[in-house]
Amino acid sequence: MTFIESIILALIEGLTEFLPISSTAHMIFASSIMNIESDEFVKMFQVSIQFGAILSVVFLFWRKFLDFKSYQFYIKLALAVIPALILGKLFDDKIEAVLEKPVPIAIVLIIGGFILLFIDKIFKKAIVKEEEYISIQKAVIIGFWQCLAMMPGTSRAAASIIGGMQQGLTRKLAAEFSFFLAVPTMLAVTAYSVFLKDWKYQGIEQKGYEMILASKENITAFVVGNVIAFIVAALAIKLFIGILQKYGFKVWGWYRIIVGAILLAYFSL
Repeated sequence: MTFIESIILALIEGLTEFLPISSTAHMIFASSIMNIESDEFVKMFQVSIQFGAILSVVFLFWRKFLDFKSYQFYIKLALAVIPALILGKLFDDKIEAVLEKPVPIAIVLIIGGFILLFIDKIFKKAIVKEEEYISIQKAVIIGFWQCLAMMPGTSRAAASIIGGMQQGLTRKLAAEFSFFLAVPTMLAVTAYSVFLKDWKYQGIEQKGYEMILASKENITAFVVGNVIAFIVAALAIKLFIGILQKYGFKVWGWYRIIVGAILLAYFSL
């Protein structure tokens, strides 16, 4: 992976992570189109640059995250993230195997697009308008919905937003809670990939941080990638909220269908 390729992947991560269009799918497709060799460092890099995206959420919603008097907010996030942590650990190897197959991911992208076309009509009754009124039970249920995103192409954002709307949250609040829930979820995944998981890199089993420190090129890619992901993700969140309030989910539904169809045709030839 060249320095330019790492920048492109970071741009894609920042732009797509919090949109209901699957950042994983977009990075897999981009890697395939650019013929980036899918070695262990590239796989770890695609996960680790989520850290920059996480920081963008904390930056934009710092009042919420630094309001230590509202301890229930942290309890909700801590409990809601548990299902994803458990299932993610159990199915880590199977999920990684699917990442090698772009065709089924493109199909999931299209199916998810059709769901988004009708999601506003399915969940019309929004009774929860403020985060304070999201009960712990609702938060945990949304956490289970988030687990659907373990199938690459589904989109963690889409799954958790749909889960929020199913629990009576407004579109805006469902999107915001999806951002909040992303922080512990992605932080745990990133920490596991960088500090705990054993990767076979250059014929040697190494931790993620050892791969990063293996060369100046890897260090530069990691640092620059996270900075870019942070900046772009912050802009994408603002863009998403604006489009969501004005047009709903149809824009993203059609986007998924069109992009999924193009990619399905590309990888099927």
